Amino acid sequence: MNMIEVRDLCVSLKKKTGDHLIIKNVSFSVKAGECLGILGESGSGKSMTVKAFTGLLDQNFALTGRALFHGQDLLQQRKEALRRLRGRQIAMVLQNPMTCFDPLYRIGSQIAETFTAHTDWDNARIREESIRLLEQMQLRDPAEVLEKYPHQLSGGMLQRIMIGIALAMQPELLIADEPTTAIDAITQFEILQEFRKIKADQKTAMLFISHDLGAVSQVADRILVMNNGSVVDEGDFSHILHHACDPYTRLLVEKRSAVMGRYRSILRGEVAV
Repeated sequence: MNMIEVRDLCVSLKKKTGDHLIIKNVSFSVKAGECLGILGESGSGKSMTVKAFTGLLDQNFALTGRALFHGQDLLQQRKEALRRLRGRQIAMVLQNPMTCFDPLYRIGSQIAETFTAHTDWDNARIREESIRLLEQMQLRDPAEVLEKYPHQLSGGMLQRIMIGIALAMQPELLIADEPTTAIDAITQFEILQEFRKIKADQKTAMLFISHDLGAVSQVADRILVMNNGSVVDEGDFSHILHHACDPYTRLLVEKRSAVMGRYRSILRGEVAV
């Protein structure tokens, strides 16, 4: 059974001269325990698609289509109902962790805010669960981390904490929007391992959004390619790599292959760094 099913989603920007269509008849579905990768370059519409059905667009946009979550159409829900869903049943991990934490508050306070909003736990239970969360994300000295401010932690540590907060309420759908873009290559590898572990250990449905075919291929069971607001290709990694029909998809594959070819040449000493 599908956890989320999006059908013929269209998003238009309202203008005085008329509505401008941005997202054009996008359809996809994701089952429990499955990861769908949404691939596309900046401006392709991949993040806008997710913002549309999670209620993160303002009144300047008009939406049509359907986005069924447990049979309930998210496009017909009020903002407050969607906010409650986003906090508990639908969780999001965003691109730049440094901008997602308030620099004026300690990490412990910001984790506690999530627990306070969605549980009736007392302070002792919240602290216990906060430490457990950080331990699950393999962060050393979790009690010490709770006392730190965001600027005292690395981007990779903040990203791990954000993933931990997202998973704390055991969501049924996890949306990761460019979660590895703002971190270095080594940390990126570690974060991708975390997402693979989530997929292996839990029955969470996952949307993994990225411009990086390599990152998507590490996590996703199926890949949806978007360009200019439309779905231009869909299939597993092997299909995208070897049998894509769309010229834009083939261009993404060629760019990725060129980068990896140069990387292997450098390792063999054939190309100067």
